[in-house]
Amino acid sequence: MLLRTFFGWLYILLPHGFLLFFVSIWALILQIVAFWAILFTGKYPKSLFDFQVGLLRWNLRVNARVLNISDGYPSFGINGTDEYTSLEVEYPERVSRALMLVRFFFGWLYVYIPHFFILFFRQIFVGVIIFLAWLIVLITGKYPEEFHSWVVGQLRWMTRVGLYMGYMTDVYPAFTGDELDSEK
Repeated sequence: MLLRTFFGWLYILLPHGFLLFFVSIWALILQIVAFWAILFTGKYPKSLFDFQVGLLRWNLRVNARVLNISDGYPSFGINGTDEYTSLEVEYPERVSRALMLVRFFFGWLYVYIPHFFILFFRQIFVGVIIFLAWLIVLITGKYPEEFHSWVVGQLRWMTRVGLYMGYMTDVYPAFTGDELDSEK
């Protein structure tokens, strides 16, 4: 944990961040293609959906290490695996075209503003929690379960917002970091 705290930017963030930057540009291009495919067919192309989910998993693996809620080195790539983190996203057979257009034009108003307002203050709290957890782990060797749940909840909430705004689900993101019944 000490090594990751002081040098994680060098051996985790630099290589993963460099690759994620370029893969995210490609994902944005694929998102535009998916937008038009959904608009004309009402379906998210499966291969594009799988690529986006793989990218979300990769980001999750890196974030889990950087936030000190998971050990080990995150695997590279959209097909990488990890025993400590998981993300399962159900493929939607249909995507609402009307709702997609509403999200495209007004998502900033009814999704980003309320969610990011709360997530911003939660993220400040997460920063405090991560620091306190770091000290506690340094002294006791054990990460407090409540702290872990809070940080995981922050990642879960941000992922839900990303899935909704990425047209990967029509379910409006819940205003909670808790695991929902539909996610169990």
